[in-house]
Amino acid sequence: MQKNKKILITGATGFLGANIARHFLKKGDKVYIFTRKISDKWRIRNILKDVSEYSVDLEDSVNLNKIIKQIKPHIIIHTAVYGGYSFQNDAAKIVAANFTGTVNLISALKDIKFELFINTGSSSEYGVKPKLMREIDLLEPISEYGSSKAAATLYCQAISKKENKPIVTLRLFSPYGYYEEKRRLISSVILSCLKLRNPRLSSPDSVRDFIFIEDVIDAYSKIIDNKDKVKGEVFNIGSGAQYTVGEVVRNIIKITGDRVNPQWGKIINSRNEPECWQADISKIKKILNWEPKYSLSQGLEKDINWFKENITLYK
Repeated sequence: MQKNKKILITGATGFLGANIARHFLKKGDKVYIFTRKISDKWRIRNILKDVSEYSVDLEDSVNLNKIIKQIKPHIIIHTAVYGGYSFQNDAAKIVAANFTGTVNLISALKDIKFELFINTGSSSEYGVKPKLMREIDLLEPISEYGSSKAAATLYCQAISKKENKPIVTLRLFSPYGYYEEKRRLISSVILSCLKLRNPRLSSPDSVRDFIFIEDVIDAYSKIIDNKDKVKGEVFNIGSGAQYTVGEVVRNIIKITGDRVNPQWGKIINSRNEPECWQADISKIKKILNWEPKYSLSQGLEKDINWFKENITLYK
């Protein structure tokens, strides 16, 4: 991708958006971000001077339309989301943020000749499947969050086809890495290990397809570099491998020196845990020749080293 592109990132104060913003700043692009009055900017505080920040709520279509016309972005990376964490359970907010916000954003871009709009989807759109999840599978979400993300993906596809717009969806599985929320599985266990506290956990048997943040960002970059091949498509972004929570926890404890003991059954998990949660990534491999570079242990090692260097952010 050519440098000096105008990259607009929604959700830039979140785990994914903050990492993406840093990536494109390093590449020399002009980065624009949307924040809200209630946004916690701890992840991006040290780069705020390098980005163009606008106070925009995606539910406020009037202000949104005005700001979009001012920026005229080349690339839009839509990562704003609500409901991904168990404590975010307000159904009205979930629909407003994930679906209405997406509709408003695409509508605001109606008269802008943008190069690519990347919608960030979720594996929760699939619901529970007995096998690898493929992009052509029927969407059967079992939560308000999954339903809202599925609706947003379908809307993006419909507008892309109807209006011939360059819109693509990346359906993320379980990303982990730098600046992750401290209550998430991997970050919480790393922090416990570094502080020599026994991690409190639910069950070692739950399964996920974990993918390291650097691989996720590489996928976004690959999509942008091949924007002529992705219009209207949906791509799974995962490692293509399934791990139990127990395997992940054991890896982290081993890498950090084997100095703590996991306390299983100390946290109640109300979720309906599937026996299979794994991405089929053959589509993006075939079309874009993308696949993850980091194994689970390699990603965890880099993540742990980052947490050691930045642990003061989590005090």
